[in-house]
Amino acid sequence: MASAGTGTPPHMAGELFKLMAGIDLLHVPYRGTGAAYADLLSGRVQVAFFGPVSAIEHVKSGTLRPLAVTGSKRLSDLPDIPAVAEFLPGYEANSWFGVCAPKSTPIEIVVKLNQEINAAIADPIFKSRIAELGASTLPGSPADFGNHIAAEIEKWGKVIRTANIKPN
Repeated sequence: MASAGTGTPPHMAGELFKLMAGIDLLHVPYRGTGAAYADLLSGRVQVAFFGPVSAIEHVKSGTLRPLAVTGSKRLSDLPDIPAVAEFLPGYEANSWFGVCAPKSTPIEIVVKLNQEINAAIADPIFKSRIAELGASTLPGSPADFGNHIAAEIEKWGKVIRTANIKPN
């Protein structure tokens, strides 16, 4: 199982898959996705968990055979590719980005920023462009985002401990 390096999202997605499926895959860490893609495309490694943004062109050109997507549902640009969760219930490995501010930021500024960000990500043109990249938006409140962060820390902490992942 190729990854872009120890502790990277592709590595963690693979470790979560191993844990939930009860299988063993040998982790082969690379220094970034370039070398990992080269070995995957040449057949030196058999599988990798890469994000849609970097993989989608390889998939569309036919140089990579997609097996499944790691989100909770199929991608609109690749509707024939199943989500892992369809055969491994509960599996979901998504990379995400969020907007944060210092703890001392006045609440009225946090609320205003949250409203404006939610309005921006609701824009159909923005949503369409994000979907083209194999991603999606997740509007919500600052509390929703805090709960998401806490759940992610718990989920990935378990994977790290189970797989005994150590920083390099």
